[in-house]
Amino acid sequence: MFAAAAAAYGVFFRFSRGRRIKDAAFLETLIESVLVGLGVLGCFWGVAGESLKKGLDENAADLVSVIIPTRNRADMVREAVDSVLAQKGAPFELIVVDDGSEDHSFRLLTSYGDAVRILRRESPGGVSAARNAGIMAARGEWIAFLDSDDLWLPGKLRAQLDYFRNRPDMRICQTDEIWIHKGRRRNPKRYHAKPSGSCFERLLERCLVSPSAVMMHRSLFEEVGLFDESLPACEDYDMWLRIGCRHPIGLVPKPLVIKRGGHGDQLSATVPALDRFRLRALAKLLETEPLSPVQRDQAARMLHQKARIYASGCLKRGKTEEALWALHLVIKEHKAINGKRPCCPEPKARSPQ
Repeated sequence: MFAAAAAAYGVFFRFSRGRRIKDAAFLETLIESVLVGLGVLGCFWGVAGESLKKGLDENAADLVSVIIPTRNRADMVREAVDSVLAQKGAPFELIVVDDGSEDHSFRLLTSYGDAVRILRRESPGGVSAARNAGIMAARGEWIAFLDSDDLWLPGKLRAQLDYFRNRPDMRICQTDEIWIHKGRRRNPKRYHAKPSGSCFERLLERCLVSPSAVMMHRSLFEEVGLFDESLPACEDYDMWLRIGCRHPIGLVPKPLVIKRGGHGDQLSATVPALDRFRLRALAKLLETEPLSPVQRDQAARMLHQKARIYASGCLKRGKTEEALWALHLVIKEHKAINGKRPCCPEPKARSPQ
C-alpha cells in the first residue's frame, strides 16, 4: 500500500514540480485522480489524505484575491504588480483589470504569463466598474485592492491574514502607509491618523480608509453591495461609510503601503468638485442604509455642514443652480425626518466645472 502511495506521490511531484498551484480544488482533484488510477484511494486517503485535504481547505480559506484596476499607467502598474508578486507567506491570486488602456499596459501585463489574471475592458468604465469586475471574478475568500500608482511593502498580505487569525470577529482591516508626493515623503496630518474599531463618525468627516491598504472578507460585498459605479470619484468614501455604519474596521499599525501622489492623472486632479460626490454619498447613506438614531444624526449634521460649505463656494463662482442643488439636499433630509422624502433631482443643465 505504501509503495503504491509513494508511486502516486512521485507522479504528482513530477507533474507539479516548478509550478505554483494555488487552486486547492484543482490540486485535490489531481491527487484523487492519480490515486484512483493506482487503486489505492481508499487506503491512502483514509490514512494521509484527510490531513492533506484539511491543509488544502485551510489554504483555500486564506486565499487572497488581489485586484489592481489600471488605465494608461504601464510604467506604474509594472511596479505595482512586482510589489504584489514579491509577497511571501500568503496564498494569493493577482487580478489586473485593464480599464480600456490605450498605451502598452496590456502588452506589459501579458509578459507576466500565468502569474497575473488579466481582465481587459475594451472601453473605460471607471475605477468602480474595474474594481467590481475584479471582485466578481475573484476566487479568494479575502479581497485586497491596490491602486496602480501605489506599492506594497514585503509582508503586507501575511500581516493582515495574521490579524484576522487573531481577530476572527473582524471582517475588514487596513495597514498604515507611507505617503510619497512628487517623489518626496510627506507626513500625514494628525487628523489623517487611521482609525481602529468602530469609527463611523470619523469616516463621515474624511476618507480615512485607503483602498490600497485594505483587506476585507468577500461576504461584506454581499452585505453592503459593490462600489457605486455612478460615482466618478469618492466611491471609496461611499463604500467605507456603508461598511463603517455596520462593522468595526481593524488596523495593522505598520506602514506596509507606499501611497504615491502628485501625478497628473490622479482622480483628485482630474475630477472637479469632489465635494459634490461626497454630498451624493452622504445623501444616499441617509436614504438607504440602516443607520442607528445616533448615526443618522451624525450623518445628517455632516451633510448639512458639507452642503453649506459647498453651496457657499458655488455662489462665489456664480454657480447658482449647483448651490441650490446642495441646499436642497439639506431640505430633503429635514423633510425626511418628518416622514416625507421628496425627490431632489440633480441639476440637468450643466455639471460643475
